[in-house]
Amino acid sequence: MGYYDDHAYPRKQKRNWLTPLLLGMIIGILLVAMVKPAVFRTVDESSTDEDAIGINRNPSVTNVKLDVTTQMTDTVEQVAPAVVGVTNLQLQRDLWNPQAEASEAGTGSGVIYKKDDTYGYIVTNHHVIEGADEIEIILHDDTSIRAELLGSDLFSDLAVLRVDKKYISHIIEIGSSESVKVGEPVIAVGNPLGHMFAGSVTQGIISGKQRTIPQDFNRDGRPDWQAEVIQTDAAINPGNSGGALINIAGQLIGINSMKINEAAVEGIGFSIPIDTAQPIMDELETTGTVTRPYLGVEIYSLDEVPRSEWYDTLKLPKELDGGVYIWSIERFSPADRAGLNRLDVITALDGKEVNDIIQLRKILYQEKSVGDEVLVTYYRDGKKQETKLILGKQE
Repeated sequence: MGYYDDHAYPRKQKRNWLTPLLLGMIIGILLVAMVKPAVFRTVDESSTDEDAIGINRNPSVTNVKLDVTTQMTDTVEQVAPAVVGVTNLQLQRDLWNPQAEASEAGTGSGVIYKKDDTYGYIVTNHHVIEGADEIEIILHDDTSIRAELLGSDLFSDLAVLRVDKKYISHIIEIGSSESVKVGEPVIAVGNPLGHMFAGSVTQGIISGKQRTIPQDFNRDGRPDWQAEVIQTDAAINPGNSGGALINIAGQLIGINSMKINEAAVEGIGFSIPIDTAQPIMDELETTGTVTRPYLGVEIYSLDEVPRSEWYDTLKLPKELDGGVYIWSIERFSPADRAGLNRLDVITALDGKEVNDIIQLRKILYQEKSVGDEVLVTYYRDGKKQETKLILGKQE
């Protein structure tokens, strides 16, 4: 027997899944069609921006061109042909080789500073050509020619050479060393370490003016002279001696001469000021020598002898600070004619204090001329005396 419930329930039907699927696909296609152009446009714009800021996704090789012509390079190009190499040739003689042959004894640099109807003139250092039997010049184009030595001077460390004018194509313009300023840029041109590095160029500044450097010519450990020089940090090495120190306008303001040769020292080189060198160059060119006044005595600084000798032998007063003593006198010399004797101690010339041999030479060589009358103050046997003499000519 069966029964039924009076509450009626709706009948459960089977779902249709195909319609929503098709509807979803259609909507998706429409969305893709709408979004795709915007996406591609954004990517393209991004690529353009990256290219604009230098991002190259596909780099290619390009040739880079750079114009390096500056005032400095123009100056060097202008000056370089006027700077030459100088070779000191000396004859080597021995018992096994009676035929003397000239061999290289040293090298340096030189500067062509003048040209006339017959010759070209070159300035270099005295120490570069000292002792040379022959002198060879290496021009800017590597041409080798022989040069004639017109004259050289130990105290200024300058020498003047000349060559046939046909070899000279460039001369340097002479400037002024007096007008240079500390910190001013300069260029050194020369042949460091020999002709292999001919025409080398270094750059620096003026580090100092009117420097005084002691010079020991006879290598006895005592200074014989004080050179007044320009200090520069432009590299100056062996072989640069005699080369050019120029300003940015290409004008010669100094003749490179030396550097401090100590392992712990870098960037300190020295150059002979052109204002000091020019009159000496002119004199060497015309006369072959530098005429300086002289006394006709062999003298030494008091500081070379013990203090006890000052008082016991020379009988000098305790308050005396220095001077030069006469060791020997040439016969008929200015000093001999003035009555000066051996062991007289000179303390002043024309009232200017003389404490050592350098001060005496400075007064004679820079302030006096041959034929000048000079008042000499000296001590003899402890007594202060004066005499006048006429300066002679140093031969």
